[in-house]
Amino acid sequence: MTRMVRCVLLGEELEGLERPPYPGPLGQRIFAEVSKRAWQEWLRHQTMLINEYRLSLIDPKSRSFLEQEMQKFLFAGEAAKPEGYRPPA
Repeated sequence: MTRMVRCVLLGEELEGLERPPYPGPLGQRIFAEVSKRAWQEWLRHQTMLINEYRLSLIDPKSRSFLEQEMQKFLFAGEAAKPEGYRPPA
């Protein structure tokens, strides 16, 4: 049976994630409040941030930046794009 959540990002009752996608309390909050669809939107946004800012995931500063951006994207509705960003044609 599919687990449903009231998605904090999209404001709808949607299919939830199968397991917490991130460790700790933040992962539990995402699991409880974010839908699969919203999580996929975050993953696309995260990929764009990694590429545009040329982030290295082994760098603690980059990981911290991505965690902060994830919280803004999912819970605060602040999905800022890098200055000068142009989506691919």
